[in-house]
Amino acid sequence: MRLIHLSDLHLGKRVNEFSMLEDQAYILKQILAIIDAEKPHAVLLAGDIYDKAVPPTEAVELFDEFLVGLARRGLEVFVISGNHDSPERIAFGARIMDASGIHLSPVYGGRVLPTSLEDEYGPVDIYMLPFLKPAQVRRFFEGEELSTYTEALGRAIQSMDIDQKRRNVLVTHQFVTGARRSESEELSVGGADNVDAGVFSAFDYVALGHLHAPQNCGTDRIRYCGTPLKYSFSEARDAKSVTVVELGEKGDFSCRTVPLTPLHDLVELKGTYSDLTLRAFYENTSWQEDYVHITLTDEEDVPDAVGKLRTIYHRLMKLDYDNTRTRSQGALQAAEEIEAKSPLQLFSDLYLAQNNRPMSREQADFVRTLMERVWEGEP
Repeated sequence: MRLIHLSDLHLGKRVNEFSMLEDQAYILKQILAIIDAEKPHAVLLAGDIYDKAVPPTEAVELFDEFLVGLARRGLEVFVISGNHDSPERIAFGARIMDASGIHLSPVYGGRVLPTSLEDEYGPVDIYMLPFLKPAQVRRFFEGEELSTYTEALGRAIQSMDIDQKRRNVLVTHQFVTGARRSESEELSVGGADNVDAGVFSAFDYVALGHLHAPQNCGTDRIRYCGTPLKYSFSEARDAKSVTVVELGEKGDFSCRTVPLTPLHDLVELKGTYSDLTLRAFYENTSWQEDYVHITLTDEEDVPDAVGKLRTIYHRLMKLDYDNTRTRSQGALQAAEEIEAKSPLQLFSDLYLAQNNRPMSREQADFVRTLMERVWEGEP
């Protein structure tokens, strides 16, 4: 059985105030062309369909058009909600759409039932588990503490009553411990949302969403396919792709990728103003139409640098300087350090600066617990 694994479309997203809708429409058409070439049995969409819980009209229309295109191809499509989505909005019309082969994950209700597909080797059970927080799981298992994401996801999977003699696929949206994050992802507090990969041991393949860089989690059977487009300059060097999964008989598995080419790439350029404005530097490249982050190394600020550079680099998104002044101020290093730290680490730094001593273990545990409760939306 051949499966196409997609996630994190983030339809309606704006990057540095640039709308990505045109780019998203372009890449979805390219994905449909890949689907036509690959002829899969099913398409798995592992969450963050939209960039906001209440998406703009244009984003909903774009996803509607994409779903219609998939349905016309006679495919089984499995869609779950991610942390950016509204579970209720994603689930709307699910029972009606089932008849068209479009399966939308319901709001989590304590139990997840599989949808079974058939091939020459027998059934493949596909489970859809939307993004969950421990508080959303605990309400269905009274008396069980389930304080961590690993415990909560483990309990949700345990309640699925999986037949491990059959081939089982999970579509879910979580942060697996040790995976690489990107700047465009939503950070948690103190690593509170980490899920140990061991909870997924019952599955022949786990189609993950949430992280934007394509990557395996210890094994190619547990995989983030990544976003189809680059949504931050931390992803500038990532190669975006569609993941194609092949399931043979039980235990027979392979995974490969098909590259995606964006309408406009995200690129980073660095040099002096005079170097970057030389025709010989930028001609015969796509940089004039790409989304660009430029770091100028001039010692003096260039007046109206953004306006001038946009006459060449039409989609200049971001401009900064790397010179003696900025390095002495530690501006670049400080920004990088702040983005790399968790909210708990940032609070610890603030406490140290204000009190001239670090937090005690008890204080750190209290702050971590408080942050996790806020993250989970608990009173």
